[in-house]
Amino acid sequence: MDPVAFKIFGLEIMWYGIFITSGVLIGAILAIKQGRKVGFKENDLLDVIMIGIPSAIVGARLYYVIFNLEYYRNNLKEVLNIRGGGLAIHGGLLAAFLAGIIFCRIRKAEFWKLADITAPSFVLAQGIGRWGNYVNQEAYGVETSLPWGILIEGSKVHPTFLYESIWNLLVFAFLIWFRQKKQTFDGQIFAYYLILYSFGRFWVEGLRTDSLYFANLRVAQITSVAFIVAGVMIIRAKSRTKY
Repeated sequence: MDPVAFKIFGLEIMWYGIFITSGVLIGAILAIKQGRKVGFKENDLLDVIMIGIPSAIVGARLYYVIFNLEYYRNNLKEVLNIRGGGLAIHGGLLAAFLAGIIFCRIRKAEFWKLADITAPSFVLAQGIGRWGNYVNQEAYGVETSLPWGILIEGSKVHPTFLYESIWNLLVFAFLIWFRQKKQTFDGQIFAYYLILYSFGRFWVEGLRTDSLYFANLRVAQITSVAFIVAGVMIIRAKSRTKY
């Protein structure tokens, strides 16, 4: 599939960017609707979205560059070239979380309520955005004989982008259901997002052939474990506070 969707005045518009942008916009709309339901100030939510999106892009690129430093050290011009891919979701999430914390402290807004509002939007956007990897022929897995394998450079491989996309959509559905039926304290939805998304990502990452590494360990798996631990700690701490 051609990674270029169309051209506007000679400028190539990439499918990768379309999928990511679509996911972000849909997620933002859902977050705004939920914010209204729970009484979160709409102006604050709009402002944090406007701050969080560029923060996430910068964080995603910075994370990717740091763990590919050997390449980018010798190709400095490529550092800012995000049109062909090279955004690490964990870096984007960390930057967005940090931006949210700082924003809430400055505006004196409720961070855990904000986190619960945006968590389903995050995972939905991730599920949609993964299809950009398919168009770019990246983020695929090891060879497989399974019938749903896809052909990449003549080899049949695991469509890990699809595995993660499906998992993210399932997590999204669960979070929406849980929020409506079972939520008992602020921060609970966010914590389950961290735990459930990270379980799926840890497994999928083990199948991929393009992982970022640190000390012979897959960075995404290390971060996934850290997110799971953080999610469990949030639940334990908030549960004690509740009672």
